[in-house]
Amino acid sequence: MRLYVFGAEGQIARSLREAAAASCDIEIGCGSRPNVDILRADLVEKAIVEFSPNIVVNPAAYTAVDQAEAEPDLAFAVNRDGAGIVAKAANRLGIPVIHLSTDYVFDGNKNDSYVEGDAVGPQGVYGQSKLAGEKAVAAANERNIILRTSWVYSPFGKNFVRTIMRLSAERDRLSVVDDQLGCPTYAPDLADTILSIARKIDSTGWQRSFAGVTHAAGPDAVTWCNFARKIVSVARKNGGPEIAVDAISTAEYPTAAKRPRNSCLCGDRLATTFNIRLPPLDCSLERCIKRLLGTQH
Repeated sequence: MRLYVFGAEGQIARSLREAAAASCDIEIGCGSRPNVDILRADLVEKAIVEFSPNIVVNPAAYTAVDQAEAEPDLAFAVNRDGAGIVAKAANRLGIPVIHLSTDYVFDGNKNDSYVEGDAVGPQGVYGQSKLAGEKAVAAANERNIILRTSWVYSPFGKNFVRTIMRLSAERDRLSVVDDQLGCPTYAPDLADTILSIARKIDSTGWQRSFAGVTHAAGPDAVTWCNFARKIVSVARKNGGPEIAVDAISTAEYPTAAKRPRNSCLCGDRLATTFNIRLPPLDCSLERCIKRLLGTQH
């Protein structure tokens, strides 16, 4: 089975390459700027035609949540227009598309985990642009799987775990927001999920029940502060530094973009439709940190 992935250096794309390298049944092609620009329909279609994949995967996105407030045109160009271009090109060639979206499409006012049918209400430009991307993908290609994920981290790229690990080596104490709740998701787990979905499509053929939004996030809900404390605890057990983590409120850490108070995602549809449940946070976080610290055998 052949997958073409847009965005070669992001956390999900890199994780997909690693997972495919360990799988004898998957071959992955990747494309990113300047050779493959998702805002250039001609380059997008050329890349897909030349690789001839069974499935197209698009994790490429503008992900600078705060910077998006100052660059809305660029955020919408990449997250809405680019997403639509990729989905439309895949549709013209008769290929399903797996598109990555975000928990930030919700307003955060729900007290329980969000399911796919809940009303959306993004609070910032990033979430608004990603929601617009979901709509563009659905309109362009009826064979779409839109995976909303949450708080992605990995041993590479820019993410919360790597930031906390770096700051732990530089400071004596950290102050971290404790009134925003979400579901950290390990990028290699998400890559395994994408490959499992691709294998299901390949084995059964496209089913209408696959189409639309599916939540794919880690199963455990934590605040940013609790997540930071877990990171520090696991790192300390594996030879990292000891550091105190103090809880603060969102009001004490103002940002350009408003974040949802709660963006936890329910994974029941992922389990019932694709028979997939992501591993628990403690397990995945330890794998990540051991790798970061170079102690994984």
